Amino acid sequence: MGGNWIRKETNSCGGFVMALAAVLFSCLVIGVTGQDGQAMTAEEKSKIRDQILEMFDHAYNSYMDYAYPADELMPLSCRGRVRGLEPNRGDIDDSLGKFSLTLIDTLDTLVLLNKLDEFEEAVKKTVRDVRFDNDIVVSVFETNIRVLGGLLGAHVMADVLKQRGERMQWYRDELLHMAKELGFRLLPAFNTTSGLPYPRVNLRYGVVNPLSRTGTESDTCTACAGTMILEFAALSRLSGDPIFEENARKAMDVLWEKRQRGSDLVGTVINIHNGDWVRRDSGVGAGIDSYYEYLMKAYILLGDKVYLNRFNTHYSAIMKYISQPPLLLNVHMHNPTVNVRSWMDSLLAFFPGLQVLRGDLKPAIETHEMLYQVTKQHNFLPEAFTTEFRVHWGQHPLRPEFAESTYFLYKATGDPYYLKVGQSIVEKLNTHARVPCGFAAVQDVRTGTHEDRMDSFFLAEMFKYLYLLFSEKSQLPINIDDYIFTTEAHLLPVSLSTTQPPCHTNNTEPQAHEDDLFSYSCPSAQTLFPNNPTFAKTIRDSYKYLTGVGRAQQASSVRGIELPLHDTGLEPVEFLKSMGISLTPLTELVSASQGSAFQDSQKGVYKLKLVAEVSHTPEHEEVVPLIVQLISPPFLGQTVFTAGPAKFGTDLTKQQHGVKGSIMKSVPYTACGPIENAVELQGHIALALRGDCMFAAKARRLQEAGATGVIFIDHREGSSSADTPLFQMVGDGEPTDDITVPLAFLFSKEGATLTAALEEHHNVDVLLLPKEKQLGKEKPEKLNIKFRLAKEGELAEGETESTTIQLVLEQSETDTETNNEAASLMRENQETCSSLQKDPESSP
Repeated sequence: MGGNWIRKETNSCGGFVMALAAVLFSCLVIGVTGQDGQAMTAEEKSKIRDQILEMFDHAYNSYMDYAYPADELMPLSCRGRVRGLEPNRGDIDDSLGKFSLTLIDTLDTLVLLNKLDEFEEAVKKTVRDVRFDNDIVVSVFETNIRVLGGLLGAHVMADVLKQRGERMQWYRDELLHMAKELGFRLLPAFNTTSGLPYPRVNLRYGVVNPLSRTGTESDTCTACAGTMILEFAALSRLSGDPIFEENARKAMDVLWEKRQRGSDLVGTVINIHNGDWVRRDSGVGAGIDSYYEYLMKAYILLGDKVYLNRFNTHYSAIMKYISQPPLLLNVHMHNPTVNVRSWMDSLLAFFPGLQVLRGDLKPAIETHEMLYQVTKQHNFLPEAFTTEFRVHWGQHPLRPEFAESTYFLYKATGDPYYLKVGQSIVEKLNTHARVPCGFAAVQDVRTGTHEDRMDSFFLAEMFKYLYLLFSEKSQLPINIDDYIFTTEAHLLPVSLSTTQPPCHTNNTEPQAHEDDLFSYSCPSAQTLFPNNPTFAKTIRDSYKYLTGVGRAQQASSVRGIELPLHDTGLEPVEFLKSMGISLTPLTELVSASQGSAFQDSQKGVYKLKLVAEVSHTPEHEEVVPLIVQLISPPFLGQTVFTAGPAKFGTDLTKQQHGVKGSIMKSVPYTACGPIENAVELQGHIALALRGDCMFAAKARRLQEAGATGVIFIDHREGSSSADTPLFQMVGDGEPTDDITVPLAFLFSKEGATLTAALEEHHNVDVLLLPKEKQLGKEKPEKLNIKFRLAKEGELAEGETESTTIQLVLEQSETDTETNNEAASLMRENQETCSSLQKDPESSP
């Protein structure tokens, strides 16, 4: 995510935006120092920087001494990992292509760490030894970000050094030529009907060739398809061949078009042929992460506002549904109020760094602090950990994402606290991962056991971010602000944005505030500058004991979360309670034997109870759909809406004929306060808007007001039962036996149609019942309706001789009950048609 903190615009205001934002950013960095202690001295930073260089040498030299030209080092075995000669590790081995992966991935790291002699020698080895004409199936995504990105980053560095005239004078763009060759070997993966690439390609035979051993896949991850644009566009702009950027751009366009329009989220896995979502869980971690990252960075690298508009749309959705500070959860893309799992993966640790680039510091600080507390508890981030910070999957393959976010937060705030965080990363790597032949991944953070694995990204990313964290700009061989980091931390020059204009076929709906002067500064000046030198510390303090590590030992088994509420803060407590969050002061829960001193220490600390508004239904539990059927004229049962059920209230599946009633809007519409139209609501089915308080609280109020049922309507505009799974409404954590009225939930589009019908006709009767019992659908062939003209002599006493239409209902022998129900409903509304029967002139 590198440099280019302020982006120039092509319009006349661009220079002003850049200059003003630069001044503001400089003031922020200068103003925030020493908030968690003394600033680190230059000598202390230099010592840690030297330590990082020594660690890099240990890892890099171990690879070159024991593994090269193999793709990876096996640090416990002190030898190289050659694909096919070691036990197969499944998808992990798709990164290995017999192309000296670790060397190529490390090339531009050598330059950044001022190891220019080693860089020149490594480039010569790469040009001399590496070949791509290998009969081997590799991951398109991994090969792109590690190998193609590594070649491009190294070419850019080689060109810079050559232009300075000090070294690399022999270089003739060999690395760029290799990158172009590799790009053409990856291109066959894009030969799909949708434009989304196959996940794997054979470097020699492509995809469709019978010898390729690939091409049978139908699915790919969102990140796999959406993390090509930086490398492919850079290759096109450096080589002059547009085909690479065109293909990567098309894949990004498809993902954008396939987003869920109601939530603006994307899923995790998509079908490459028809664009259907295969896995609909949505988050910012594994499977999606770098798609969002590349939208933002494509704007920075390529100067195309389309990518920024798309990112901002997604980002708003992320902050609305996925971000629950300090947590980043996974939700269902079609129904984002439903969490789909109770754990997070370590790859989401990159997201605070992306939020810094976005300029959204507060949630970045919150999530980063949560991650830091997890590392304090387990030394490293587990591959997955629960929302209660327990280990879900204990492996740690030396991932760099947490160090990445630490660097960017320090760059944004200048707060030495983040230097201390970086120092802890360095110390833990040396203490818990260092082995005689390099650094070994941790098999389980709970036991500290090692795995015979040192991925190339450890050298490509970890040491870049750590070295940059403890270096001044003047100590670097390049101006870091002229470059942006790819997701693998390879350096691409932002000057590429001027080499060609944006693609005019790339269009995105215009976003709000598009013309705001600060919208296109990088990071965005709209939200970056809090104008408060204690800003970061104030936020962190709320989370410093989140996992329990560092807090004084307590005898109580009750676990509390400190919240910024006053001891007498009844108003916020009641507000939280209305949202389904119960808070109990720990001073009420601890025993007297623990002493008043301990109780005093717990003031302002609460036991927190969160209650979900909806329930994620287990696979074995089926949601029984309900319907809201309009039965009054002019609808007469022809208008039917699919509705969701509740886990409390009247069980409509046990009601033989459903529940009938006239509908009326609640006042207030959310039903979260005293019902103002209670008199009018008596005997009616109430309409209430979702939001502001829990379903159960609304139901109780409306039931007390005399409503005979409640239809809740979704407050999220555009939601509908056609594209959003049904869910069951659940209670608020309290007993719900007192709620006895029937309840149903309509999505926004159906609810809008229902309320429009009420406004037009004023008196609308509906029937609430299970979908399987819908009137007019259950055995309709058994209701026979015939018209005939009455013959002379058949007229009843008092009827005239004029021609009359009679409606004859012929009852089926096998289903009397259904016919009686239909006849009853039609008799209730027959007054509407009575004038036709009484007026002979209106008859045909």
